[in-house]
Amino acid sequence: MNITSNVGPLAFLQAGGGLIGLLPFVAIFVIFYFLLIRPQQKKQRQAQQEREALLKALKPGDKIVTTGGIYGTIVAVREKDDTVQLRIAQSVSVEAERSAIARLQTSEKEVEASK
Repeated sequence: MNITSNVGPLAFLQAGGGLIGLLPFVAIFVIFYFLLIRPQQKKQRQAQQEREALLKALKPGDKIVTTGGIYGTIVAVREKDDTVQLRIAQSVSVEAERSAIARLQTSEKEVEASK
């Protein structure tokens, strides 16, 4: 016996509106994308651009904090190997990757002035 079926690729449209049942899920995804995902991506992109600008603008004399929490002053910036030489104590210097710098140090006066 050979049973043939008249079921095609769009048969779910005829069987009780399957596509209409998916519409709320698609709408929820679109809402989540525009309210949550897209703004977060924009913030992340902006933060990355600000960090790259900070790392490019480093110069000797800047007081910085590394990602490891070490406070220091930049003595030299070496462009060719992308490193900086940091003075962390009176006669102690270390060399670190430029990307290991988390932020510039801010004094209490600068923090109060920005408020």
